[in-house]
Amino acid sequence: MKAAVQVPPREAGIDLANWNWKVVRVRRRRIGRRLSRSSCLNYLHRLGFVLKRPKKHLLKANAAVREAFVFWYARLLSQAQHRGAKIFFVDEAHFRADAHLRGKWVLRGQPALVDSTSPRWGDKASYYSVRLRRDLETGDVEVMELVGNSTAQTSTTFLRQLRGNHPEPLVVIWDPPWRTPAHRGKAIREYLSTPDLNLQLVALPAYSPDFNGDEAIWDWAREEVTANTCLGTKAKVQEKVGEFFRGLVDPPAAGRTLLQARADALMLPATQPLIHTNIVNFTLALV
Repeated sequence: MKAAVQVPPREAGIDLANWNWKVVRVRRRRIGRRLSRSSCLNYLHRLGFVLKRPKKHLLKANAAVREAFVFWYARLLSQAQHRGAKIFFVDEAHFRADAHLRGKWVLRGQPALVDSTSPRWGDKASYYSVRLRRDLETGDVEVMELVGNSTAQTSTTFLRQLRGNHPEPLVVIWDPPWRTPAHRGKAIREYLSTPDLNLQLVALPAYSPDFNGDEAIWDWAREEVTANTCLGTKAKVQEKVGEFFRGLVDPPAAGRTLLQARADALMLPATQPLIHTNIVNFTLALV
């Protein structure tokens, strides 16, 4: 039984998507024992199982590309420190008018319900956010609300905002959506060709959200603003999310991402050359 529950039910010969106490009872009945609901749950606990909300195991993530990026990023850290450059992680997120369901405390035996007016899927507010690498544990976050859809022009506007607020050499590490036209269109290409821009745009490996230090900001915003709360309209979402970011004085410690932890452990010297391979794709590398 312990071995069976560690794989999907279908691999154990049961045509269901997920294990639950009823499936355990069926399994035990096959070997001559019938258990009640509480007995099934107790049986799972005795075997060492606990109920957790899973995270996606992204099967399309390329392990070799991720490994190469870790070594490249470790060299980047050393060289950025040597020349006084700032490294930013950028991400985009949508906040919808309907409630973002999270766990909530209710009295035992009571249903966990969240009111919802069922707003349209398109009732949402979208934002760019950037988090400074060296301040992942203390803060330094910038945000820009999107008007309409993400385009090459809106991405360029955000980069201009970032460039205007930080005079140092910049390395901007963007999640893989930058490979879409909104992140490599004509407006961005023209902006990155600006003389003496001193800004380098880099892509994270595909399917690697665990490498992005900006993810904690979105998670915190949803916990504070939209968790189990149906705001109903796009205007209300913009109002409440805007209030959240305007009051963003002391962002929570994001901790180190997997990328940060692995790169810091390497401690490569600044003199080691930073090699641009086909594993790390740039729009333009301007220094």
